[in-house]
Amino acid sequence: MSELNVYEIFKSIQGESSYTGVICSFVRLSKCNLNCLWCDTKYALEEGTARSLDQIVNEVKRHNTSVVEVTGGEPLIQEDTPILCRRFLDLNYTVLVETNGSRDISVLPEGCRRIVDVKCPSSGMAGSFLESNCRFLTPSDELKYVISNRSDFDWALSHLSERNLQTISKIIFSPNTSMLPAAELASMILETNAPVRLGIQLHKVLWGKKRGV
Repeated sequence: MSELNVYEIFKSIQGESSYTGVICSFVRLSKCNLNCLWCDTKYALEEGTARSLDQIVNEVKRHNTSVVEVTGGEPLIQEDTPILCRRFLDLNYTVLVETNGSRDISVLPEGCRRIVDVKCPSSGMAGSFLESNCRFLTPSDELKYVISNRSDFDWALSHLSERNLQTISKIIFSPNTSMLPAAELASMILETNAPVRLGIQLHKVLWGKKRGV
């Protein structure tokens, strides 16, 4: 029987991506293959609870939502994650998958909306992005760069422009607010006319660092 290691399942307001503000169910899987210096979900690196796909799907059904996000940790290090996503798609959910960009996104079934991180230098994980993923990006996918300073900003602009990624998928620049106020990132975007969207973690604006929201 297929199982996944789950840290938590909860219902909240989507705080990131182009779905910001929408009611959403979250399935947070455990463990990650990266170790970003500023990671805000280090608790999900801990061992979670093994749960069957039926258990996961049934708990999400009780939320009475139409959007579900599978996140982590890093969801793509668990081989049954694509099967879970297919289950949700077959139930007519809008399925978002947030991944750190280091794993092959083509394993996910068609119809998933992939939110793919590109790690900037301040993360300590620059270079982890799997370049072959660029071939699989679609207009429904999103690339997210977390920006801590001007160096990150310039690096991210170069990264996306060299690959022409802004013509393929939505691009989101999100501030690491422990190091860069959102207003400063907004000023950089305006100054350069960067072809990106400003992403602010709405759930942190609403609830701070509280978990499970």
